[in-house]
Amino acid sequence: MELILLEKVNNLGLMGDLVKVKPGYARNFLLPQKKAIKNTDENRKYFEDKKLEIEARNLDLRNEAEAVSEKINGQEFTVIRSASETGSLYGSVSKRDIARAATESGLSVDRRQIELNRPFKEIGIYQVKVNLHPEVETSIFINIARTLEEAGAQSNVSEEPTEEKKEVKTEEEKPEKVSESAD
Repeated sequence: MELILLEKVNNLGLMGDLVKVKPGYARNFLLPQKKAIKNTDENRKYFEDKKLEIEARNLDLRNEAEAVSEKINGQEFTVIRSASETGSLYGSVSKRDIARAATESGLSVDRRQIELNRPFKEIGIYQVKVNLHPEVETSIFINIARTLEEAGAQSNVSEEPTEEKKEVKTEEEKPEKVSESAD
């Protein structure tokens, strides 16, 4: 299915690009989210007529996202959970929990803006990417602890010169296994 993108979509294209995608991706994500329109003569004319308006709206949203990014970049949010003595959580901390922690501290972060490959299952401090806009990305820290006192102790330890913060690695950042061959 051919579509015209109305905004930048990661791993797909920029605003105004003509892209071919699978029908399910278009029907279930791009079209309902108003990130793209079908490639027809009528829609191409509509896009050309409204291009300046769409670019201006995108610029406003990007500027707003940059302002929010400056506020939250590097901030730490605490999530209290039950855990075993070894530090394994009895549940997990997901995107929804992270968004709730940020919202309770007065910031507007939606769970769809949080980039997380899998939920956290251990106590610790983790760096999490937040996509506020297709062109604006920032990061926050999530402090997962059993109590507020433990969270404070973890924060104090991580502020020392030896950095104790664990980073969330994306699939591209993970090292590939190298097999040794017997030559």
